[in-house]
Amino acid sequence: MSIGFAARVSHAPMAGLMGVGVFWGGFAAFIPDFKTRISATDSELGLALLGSALGGMVAMYLGPRLMKALGPKMLRVGAWLLAIAFAYPLFAGSVPAFAIALFGMGATVSVLDVGSNMRISDLEEKHGLHLMNLNHAMFSFAFAASALVVSLARRAGLPPEAVFPVLALVLIGLSLAMNENERWHDAPEAPAGAGHDGLWRSILPVGAILFLAFVCENATDSWSALHIERTLGGPAGDGGFGPMMLGLTMGIGRLSGQFAAQKLGEAGLIFWSSVVGVVGGLVIAAAPTPFVAILGVGLLGLGVAVTVPSANSILGKLVRPDQRGYAISRSWMVGFTGFFIGPTIMGQIAQHLGLRASFFCVAMLMAVILPLIWGLGRRRAAA
Repeated sequence: MSIGFAARVSHAPMAGLMGVGVFWGGFAAFIPDFKTRISATDSELGLALLGSALGGMVAMYLGPRLMKALGPKMLRVGAWLLAIAFAYPLFAGSVPAFAIALFGMGATVSVLDVGSNMRISDLEEKHGLHLMNLNHAMFSFAFAASALVVSLARRAGLPPEAVFPVLALVLIGLSLAMNENERWHDAPEAPAGAGHDGLWRSILPVGAILFLAFVCENATDSWSALHIERTLGGPAGDGGFGPMMLGLTMGIGRLSGQFAAQKLGEAGLIFWSSVVGVVGGLVIAAAPTPFVAILGVGLLGLGVAVTVPSANSILGKLVRPDQRGYAISRSWMVGFTGFFIGPTIMGQIAQHLGLRASFFCVAMLMAVILPLIWGLGRRRAAA
């Protein structure tokens, strides 16, 4: 299977995930500025970041219903709403207002994110291809590009009011690629007499792996810029190179994972990449300079890169086609609580022990993925 053919098959959800990357990459690089604007402590910022997780969980719960109601329009509608969501944090002048803005942002992002993932899973089943890593690679490259642009803009003294409208236009442009020629079909009916018995035996372990991956990814996304600029003394603007490096190496890891999964299998790929992620977390925690910390972020990005897309693929193969939308949305609800807990716990730890201790905890959480994926891999092999 060529990259070009896989991209043609999944171009619409690929554009959707790229839109999510543009949004989060741009926002993450501006977090130090927003923290100053709302005069938040580390702990308060961590609590405010709960808003995006809560909004995301609401949208994920409604994901299958939205997909059924909107069909192929879901991705374009999500992109248009996400372009508008760039305005939400601009009006936040306090911690509570910032949390409310993040709630709206999280809900809007998840409409496009989960809709894209459900569509990719359907296309994998229809064409018999592995598409998740390629599509998530494009998310990561878009995230990295957006974070890099914002970092350069911050260095030039530009505020988010000057940058976010440009990124919103990029999202509108991507929405033009979210049309598909092939017909969307409703999920097949369940076989006669079949129910959801035993379905959560697949959802929960995958959800746990997603949870750990999201904790590590979003904690690094949200706090690496502050770690580089505050703990290690990097100049203003350099902090954005942390999220940029995370997105870049995650993109490289996922693109490589598109081929490595065929040799190692999804479970083996997650296992060995998680080992790399543990090393990356430890390097960030012990880094003596911003440059070393950025290298550590790169290793962690490589480590966590394939976890979410490959776990999605495993789940899609463990359940019946009629269960796929429900299973993916529910596993993402379980996993997305990592966004709920990760940045908040990072803030609490940073408030009392510093960000070095926070990133050491990230490394330990990456290590927990190892026994989980080993057990899931055995079950997949026996299925």
